Amino acid sequence: MLFALLARLGQMVLVMFGISVVAFLIFFATPGADPSARIAGRNASQETLQQVRHDFGLDRPLPVQYALMMKRLFVTRDLTSFVNRGQKVIPTVMNAIPITLSLVCGAAVLWVLGGLVVGVVAGATRGSYVDRGLMMLGLAGISMPVFWLGEVANLVTQSRWHDTWAFSWVPALGYVPLSVDPWGWFKALVIPWTVLATLYVGLYGRVLRASLIEMMQEDFIRTARAKGIGETRVLLHHGLRTSLVAFVTMFGLDFGALVGGGALLTEVVFGLQGVGKLTYDALQTLDLPMILATVIYASFFVVMANFVVDILHAILDPRARDAR
Repeated sequence: MLFALLARLGQMVLVMFGISVVAFLIFFATPGADPSARIAGRNASQETLQQVRHDFGLDRPLPVQYALMMKRLFVTRDLTSFVNRGQKVIPTVMNAIPITLSLVCGAAVLWVLGGLVVGVVAGATRGSYVDRGLMMLGLAGISMPVFWLGEVANLVTQSRWHDTWAFSWVPALGYVPLSVDPWGWFKALVIPWTVLATLYVGLYGRVLRASLIEMMQEDFIRTARAKGIGETRVLLHHGLRTSLVAFVTMFGLDFGALVGGGALLTEVVFGLQGVGKLTYDALQTLDLPMILATVIYASFFVVMANFVVDILHAILDPRARDAR
């Protein structure tokens, strides 16, 4: 098991290295792409372009450019934006990370709890009106785009009913740091959490229900029943634990993608300056150092999420552990 974990860590390092190389080549070695022209501005003279290329190391071989870029990103951390002069890339990304983490972690708690409740109740009452009602609600949640649901939530809580007793507590759009005002942090994020989690509650509930129903037909479940174990214990202890493998796989991938910037629409709708919004703004202006930093940051969380999922698989399903 330890050897498998070490091998997986080695694979993660290689994957991260490959992603950084590919991202660098796309943004800096694509034919026709000239970062120095964006840095120097429009109508810059050839002398100015040559000076910019020399100052930023863009006149050197690609391997040297890559090494210098990674050094300035992760060692000296003094790489600055090509668009906003003097704005350091790494500190800017680090300031955006707590906002995205606060949004995604809070929403994750809601959608995991909601998905477990919906999936278990629907699976235990298969074919009943409760099951059908929960699946219809789940389908409705999946069908509503996040940006639309967020705008509706803002219309209700920020405009139409903001002065009523129900939503008078809702603060203006934006982020309040947890270290500054914990209660204000909660109030600013509870509605974004709910909006972001709505999609995933329905999705995870439906997946867990299908997995649970399939698992309850397995031989080891029939064996547990034959031993006289109660149906509730069979469902929760034996069926649910094995059914969580698919649930955990989805959660790891979705959580990594959202922390890496996949919560962009939610951040934009609710005025949260997280990593997704930062990446979007950088793409609008083709700010290559900022894009490179956010791409590497996003890939790190996705790769790390996959690593954690592999460990949880081995814990939840002994067959996966034996396969290693």
